[in-house]
Amino acid sequence: MSIFIHKDSRVVVQGVTGKEGAFWAKHMKDMGTQVVFGVTPGKEGQDVDGIPVYHSVRRGIKDHPADVAMLFVPPKFTKDAVFEALDAGIKKICTIADGIPLHEAIQIRRAALSCGAMVVGGNTSGIISVGEAMLGTIPYWIDRVYKKGHVGVMTRSGSLTNEVTAEIVKGGFGVTTLIGVGGDPVPGTRFAELLPLYEADPDTHAVVIIGELGGTMEEGSGRSHGSQGLHQAARGLHGRTHGTRRQAHGPRRRHRHRRARHREGQDRSHRQGRRQGCQAPERSGRAFKGIPRITGKAGVLALPPFSIPPPGTPFWRRMF
Repeated sequence: MSIFIHKDSRVVVQGVTGKEGAFWAKHMKDMGTQVVFGVTPGKEGQDVDGIPVYHSVRRGIKDHPADVAMLFVPPKFTKDAVFEALDAGIKKICTIADGIPLHEAIQIRRAALSCGAMVVGGNTSGIISVGEAMLGTIPYWIDRVYKKGHVGVMTRSGSLTNEVTAEIVKGGFGVTTLIGVGGDPVPGTRFAELLPLYEADPDTHAVVIIGELGGTMEEGSGRSHGSQGLHQAARGLHGRTHGTRRQAHGPRRRHRHRRARHREGQDRSHRQGRRQGCQAPERSGRAFKGIPRITGKAGVLALPPFSIPPPGTPFWRRMF
């Protein structure tokens, strides 16, 4: 099994006639994703690699029922595209747009929550349930990185994702579903909201969380893990940046990556994230240790009572 998308998911691609949309929609189909139709206003009647194009989601969904929307739409049009999918009754949406205006990102998240829907992104590489379906721009053909297994992955980082998942495969494991929540300041979905989905999936035995600078999403997942009735985690690993990069991440530093600006005494989320990033997961029952081989943050949450194969071998020792 998997979460968010699976082999029976029916996907509509908004922006399918664009360069990126056409390229990655073809790769999504090649992997096995059921791309039932595409949307580009004003181009109804066209065909993109066997994908019929419609003027709007509502018009296309009458002929081809769909339950997932993948958006290859520029940031300034993302809000309208998300609202169009929500109005058509689609509850699962993924957008890769980088730099959605902040006030519009807030409106997108608020609208999705009010509709009982889930929007992943923006600024994400996508979602993949290995061997079943894929959304976005994920290079699923790299076998040493994307191998079917029992480890879920949630990530805010694009560059670290392939490195960490490659280490998972190197350790003898594989991935159920990888979800890039995105690196924008206001993501559509947060780690804490995805953890219960992984918990409910019988094929997911552990979850890896890959964080980034800025915000409090990582420790928020630790608090939710300890307070929302999830199974108590057995052990976790928290990787930190090291060397000169760790020195550069100190107080009163501005980071251009992801527009994350950290100034001691002025940014409450920075103070909370820097001081409580390791403490919150520890309070929820997970022991955290530094992993110098992985740059950034990586947490491993073993979800009992499920066991990590092979029996008797601790997951974190096999993986790292």
